[in-house]
Order: sequence, then C-alpha cells, then structure tokens
Amino acid sequence: MKNANSGFDLMPYSKIHMIGIGGIGMSAIAELLLSSGKKISGSDINSSEITNKLIKKGIDVYIGHSAEHIKEMDLVIYTSAVHPDNPEFAKARELNIPLMDRAEALGLLMKNYKERIAVSGAHGKTTTTSMISMIFEASGVNPTILVGGMIEEINGNVKVGKSDYMITEACEYKENFLKFHPTMEIILNVDEDHLDYFKDLKHIIHAFVKFTQCLPKKGTIIANFDDYNVRIACSSSDKNILSYGINSDCDYKAVNIVYTDNGSPSFEILKNGKPYGRFELSIPGKHNIYNALAAITASDACGIKISTIQKRLKSFQNPKRRFEIKHKQNGITIIDDYAHHPSEIKATLEAAGRYPYRKIWGIFQPHTFSRTKTLLSDFASSFGGADRLVITDIYAAREDDLGQVHSSELTKLVKEEGVDVKYISSFEDVALHVANLAEPGDLILTMGAGDVYRIGDLVAKKLEIKK
Repeated sequence: MKNANSGFDLMPYSKIHMIGIGGIGMSAIAELLLSSGKKISGSDINSSEITNKLIKKGIDVYIGHSAEHIKEMDLVIYTSAVHPDNPEFAKARELNIPLMDRAEALGLLMKNYKERIAVSGAHGKTTTTSMISMIFEASGVNPTILVGGMIEEINGNVKVGKSDYMITEACEYKENFLKFHPTMEIILNVDEDHLDYFKDLKHIIHAFVKFTQCLPKKGTIIANFDDYNVRIACSSSDKNILSYGINSDCDYKAVNIVYTDNGSPSFEILKNGKPYGRFELSIPGKHNIYNALAAITASDACGIKISTIQKRLKSFQNPKRRFEIKHKQNGITIIDDYAHHPSEIKATLEAAGRYPYRKIWGIFQPHTFSRTKTLLSDFASSFGGADRLVITDIYAAREDDLGQVHSSELTKLVKEEGVDVKYISSFEDVALHVANLAEPGDLILTMGAGDVYRIGDLVAKKLEIKK
C-alpha cells in the first residue's frame, strides 16, 4: 500500500475517490478538487442534501460502501471515521492505490494559496469562519472558503475564490490540524473534548502547542486570552500573537457591552488600549462576542477597513444549525443549535435566556457514547438555563454502543441538579410531549450534533394541527 506523506502532491492524480464524501468536510474538498478539473467519485452510508448536491455537480456518488466502487482510481481519500476493514479502503490497499486521509488532502490543497487562515478551537469554529469569510467577501477579497456548516450567501459550505486567500476550519480531532499549513491561526478556546482520542486536557493543550508550531516564521496567531488554556498553548510560541478578550488585558478588548431585547450584543473595542470602533451583531449570545472579536482581529490584521467589518458583522446571520430560528408556530418559537458539549450548551442556553420567552424548553440529543460517558457530570450541570428539558437517545455517529452509558443515566443526574427533565426515546413521542405542553410565548430549543433538528420540525407540524 502506498501511504501519503508530507511530500505527496495532488496534482498528478486525475481520478480521485472519496470514502465518506457526504461529510461536511469531505464534500467541501470534493467540490474544490472538482473545480481544479479532477474526476471525482465517492461513497457514503446514507444519501443527504449534500450528496444530492454533489451529484448535481457531476460527481458520481454511491450510497453504501463496496469494493466494486474502486475502479481505476489514482488516489483514494478517506475520513477519520473510516477503518481499515472498510471494503473500499481494503480494496484500494489491495490494488496498491495511494490512500490519504481528509486532513492531509486539505493541508496539501492549502499550499496552493499564499495566505491561509485556519480557525481552530473546541467551540465556535463554524460561526467564526463564516464571519471572517463574509467580511472578506464584502471587502472584495474573494477568498476560497471551506466551512463546517451551510452558509446561505455561498449556497453551501464551500466557495472557490479567485484570490490568494483560503479560509478554513481546523479541527483538533486526532490532531488532524497538524497536517495543515496555515499562515494565520485563530485559537478560539481549548476545552476537554474528543476524549475518545485525547487522554486528557493536558494532551489537548499539547496538541494546540504543536499547532502553533505549524506556522511559518512570519505567521500570526489570533488568540482568545480570556481562555486560560489558550494562553498556556501560546505561551511558548515565538510567533506574532494578537490577543483578544473581554476580561483580560489584550490587543483587542470588548468594552461597554449592551444587549438588545432579543439578546443581540453591541460593544466597543479598544485596540492597544485606544478606541477602535463600535460593533453591532444581529445574532444573540455572549459567545458570539468572542467569535466576532476573533473575526475582527483577523480582518484588521489583514488590512480590511473597519467600516467594512462593522457593516458586514451587523448584517451577519448564523450558518444553519447555529441558533437557527426554524419555526414560529402558535406563538411558540422553535430554534435549533449544534451545541453538543457542556460549554456549548451553557452558552446556547445563555443566549436563549436573553431572547424573549415565557419558558425555555430544551430538547437534547447527546452526541457519541464516549463524549457522554467521559463528560457525564459536566453535562449534568449544564442545563440550568432550561425551564423544562427532554433528553433523547445518544447519537452514535462513528461509534458502537458498548452499553457503557445511556441517556436515562444522564437524565437522572440532571434531575438531581433540580432541572425538570424527562427521558423520551422516540422522536415522535418527544414531539408529541412538547407540543402538548408548550404554550404561547415558549421557546423550544433543540440541541445536538446529530439529527435532533428533526424533532423541531415534528413539533411544528403538531402545533399546526393544534391551531
């Protein structure tokens, strides 16, 4: 089997097959490769809006994995979730076709751009990447964009630009971001997550230390200095660091924060202690101040005018599944959010708490057994912002259920925290329960990285029937 390495080049390979092409990251790479004239095919377990979009663009997409799909390929790219026993992976190895994981493929594509902005952190990557991308678009820079969510303005999660800039997310899972080649790194936060790979928080921080070492000598780090773990990760770096925050002394500091009736903040920024400008957001939550601070710092460092930054941030709307208002039915608002980590849940509920409401209904679908088991006590104490909560079954994602943890166990612990919580397995039963009890003025918030958003749609249909 031929293995990819740091000297591997994508240019000679005209026929590329992608295992797991329906993933948000893989599909973006597929479109980028397609735009460069490659012949792309791929496979995934299920069909989706993403796979349908790829098919319309001329990519051969197979639903289900089979060795028969590997025919006269020059290269096979695979996701982190693919194991060596995958029939397509095994067939490529048997035929001695070069294999490359998704992160290395993206890292090599990044080398085609002079300026490469990589947005990292446990939380907020998609929103911050989207903010930066839209600011750059508004400035006329025309960057290439790869983001882990759907942005309405670019009709998807990828856009092939015509400038020297690439803007992308950089996930720390399995230390994949160490295969990237950024010239600017943004570190939003460092938190305990992906503990099916990392041993502990110390291991995670060390991965971010190594990430800072990926920069060239003239590279820049944009760092949230309100986050202690970020400061630790950056402490040994000899690169140029631009810091931002609300509480700490930093280069870009948000002060005089004010919230509107729907929870959207405005704030002033002090740059190196001097007034820089006032900024308004149309999306709620304190966590989005931090996301905006990262975007403002990066944009200013790249020479974008403050007036462009201010105007574009004010009109910025969240990507899909990031505090997305899905339905307004019978006086009830249904919002969906990707929050699947205790820190994200707290931030999302804090944002919801600033939104006009009578009661907040939380509907939570835990994501992966390993995360739920390892962070069980943290999850239990993260739902204080909900008036009523329903927890449904764990979304397995890339994992098998080994019987080590169950949503009913989490429900018991949350109840001990004083939250009105109920475990319901079936999506249909969750929707029926919530629709029967919710009243005008209530806010229903679905949370999770799986398919929990479907429950919000089911609730809306049942509320329509009740009308």
